[in-house]
Amino acid sequence: MLPGIIVAVVILGFVAWYLARSRKKQAERLESAARTAPGSGLATSKELFDDTTAHRAPLASFHVEGEQAKVTFDVPLPEEDDEVLNDLLLAEAVEVVRERRQTLPIDDVNEIVVYAGEGEPQLVGRTKLPAKGQLPPPEVRSGLSLSHVAHDPFAAPFEERSDHSVVYGTKADVPPDELPPLREEIRIPKGLERGLRATGVDPDQMTGPDFVLSLLKMFGYGVTEQAQANSYIAVKGGQSFYVLTDAYEKGGYPELDESIIRRFVVDFQSSGADRGILISDKYSPYMIHEIEGHQPKVRFITRERVQSFVDSMALG
Repeated sequence: MLPGIIVAVVILGFVAWYLARSRKKQAERLESAARTAPGSGLATSKELFDDTTAHRAPLASFHVEGEQAKVTFDVPLPEEDDEVLNDLLLAEAVEVVRERRQTLPIDDVNEIVVYAGEGEPQLVGRTKLPAKGQLPPPEVRSGLSLSHVAHDPFAAPFEERSDHSVVYGTKADVPPDELPPLREEIRIPKGLERGLRATGVDPDQMTGPDFVLSLLKMFGYGVTEQAQANSYIAVKGGQSFYVLTDAYEKGGYPELDESIIRRFVVDFQSSGADRGILISDKYSPYMIHEIEGHQPKVRFITRERVQSFVDSMALG
């Protein structure tokens, strides 16, 4: 009888140790996900947004004048009036006032007036409050969030390869002319276009890095900018991504430079992140296929892959 009790105690002790060890490892992994590995040279510079603020439209100004709370968003408006986008910004403005009421009195406010647009802000609309100082119930989900209406393309297994419409094997194959704006070469669903504008990105002027960083925001990732230029750590659900961006500049070479690719691979390996993404609106050389074949934890999102990346979200 006694040996059996001893064995049971030993087993229970081992289970308790294993669970405690697992929890400790998970906590360490989550902690390291929010920063890069020590000594990697990728020290944190600043937090761009976290999972609680990711769905907020960028605020340009807020002030109260008498019975009006005036909210101005730093977002580009389309040439034609978009009622759905306007409604989205009006709902966002209510949440801005809700957050600010902690520090500013709004007891006399009975109307929220919303402005947006580049240059001289335009009037978007007005929201009458149910009563002075009384805000409507908070939205269950933010209209800027894509988490519940589209597939997260970053969460998809990296083993899934994009179907390239164009493949460039060598630099000699790359078109010699300047690259046109990214928007001219991809189709963006209307709902996604609204989301981009609401996060402060103009779909007509955006670069590839602008586009993907905005998507990270809309899918609820916390993103921290790193000290090294154009590098980030994105975290969601305990999984971390090392992100390196490389934007095309007018007059520059239209293909991703191999030195950037090598830097990305080295920095990802030292970052401590679970997976790595290099984003560029340039074309990619053939070597990225070989790298992805040998390193399934990395993915390159380059110009010829952006459309299939958008399509993978299945967003109408």
